[in-house]
Formats: sequence, C-alpha cells, structure tokens
Amino acid sequence: MGDMEECRVTECAHCPELVDSRSQIVNGTGPEDADVLFVGEGPGAQEDTEGEPFVGRSGSVLDDQLRTVGLDRESVRITNCVRCRPPENRDPTTEELGNCRGYLETEIDRVDPDVIITLGKVPSEHLLERSVAVTKEAGTVEEVRIQGTPRRLLICVHPAAMLYDRSQEETFNETIAHAAELAGVEGSEGGSGQTHLDNF
Repeated sequence: MGDMEECRVTECAHCPELVDSRSQIVNGTGPEDADVLFVGEGPGAQEDTEGEPFVGRSGSVLDDQLRTVGLDRESVRITNCVRCRPPENRDPTTEELGNCRGYLETEIDRVDPDVIITLGKVPSEHLLERSVAVTKEAGTVEEVRIQGTPRRLLICVHPAAMLYDRSQEETFNETIAHAAELAGVEGSEGGSGQTHLDNF
C-alpha cells in the first residue's frame, strides 16, 4: 500500500483557479494493479462533491458498458488528467494539465496497466501530445512512452458523448469491448460482449 500513497494527492496549490473552484482533490479510484486504466479530463460538479472520478451520468454509461464486456468498476482504475474541478466545468488549461502531469505519470507508472483508455479529446491529446479527432480515431491503439516505458493507449469517445449523440454509442461500446480484449478479460473475445454488440 505504501507505494500507492504516491498516487494520492492530498495537498496541492499549483493552480490558483482550481484551488479556488474545487471543494476537494479527486484522486483515481480502483485497484492499484489494475490491467485497465481509464483517463478522463477532470472532475465535474458531482465528482468534486463525492471525491470520485466519473460518478455522474457519464459514469453510469461507463459502468453499464464495462459490465457488458465482463469488466466492472471494481476491477478497473479510473483517474483524470487534472484532479481538481475547473471553474464552470471549463477545459483545463495547458498550464493546469502540465501542473498535474507528474501525478498522472506517477499513477500510470505505479498501476502499470496493460492498456490506458483515454476518454475524450483532452486526455487523448494530453497523453499523445498531438491533436486528435476522437470520433474518427476512437478504437485506435497507439504506443506512447510514459516515464520511458512504452504503453498501449486506446482512444475512446467520452461516455458523455452518447448522452448527446446516440450515433456515438456503437463506437463507444466497441472501444470498451476492445479494451477488455487487450486486457485479456475472460468472455470479452467473441463472448457475451461481442454478441451484445451484434444486436445494435
């Protein structure tokens, strides 16, 4: 457990605006040796209140699809690029992302996942260090070096996208199914996950 304390940020004042807008620092949740690590953008209002990432409506969308492919929230790790809620839910600035980058890299290094799934544009661009057309590139696996270690990164649309645009649903579901396959989850390959997708 000692190691993982490095993944929990308890005090940080690097970003003055975020210090003002947060009610607490939201750290990653899930096993410290998870095979699958999801990276979102940053906490919203509900995450800021509850102190956990992805607990709002988009969290329910993610949970449902995880179950479909044989994963569940207890078996994956979920974290964010920034750990404090930006005011008015605006995107984190480049500087804020940079300030929090070390925490994210430490967490990735400690968890040592088989696959990192970036949920949406901000985390995809932040970790790949290039512009990403998420809807076009969703489902693509790239190699990215983090603290010198090559990692598999899977680009995924943000679960909230489905709440506004149903056409994203299949893309999202297939990407999560692919994540389960990459992590070698039993039953994901051609199993229940796949037949479920065939019904769409």
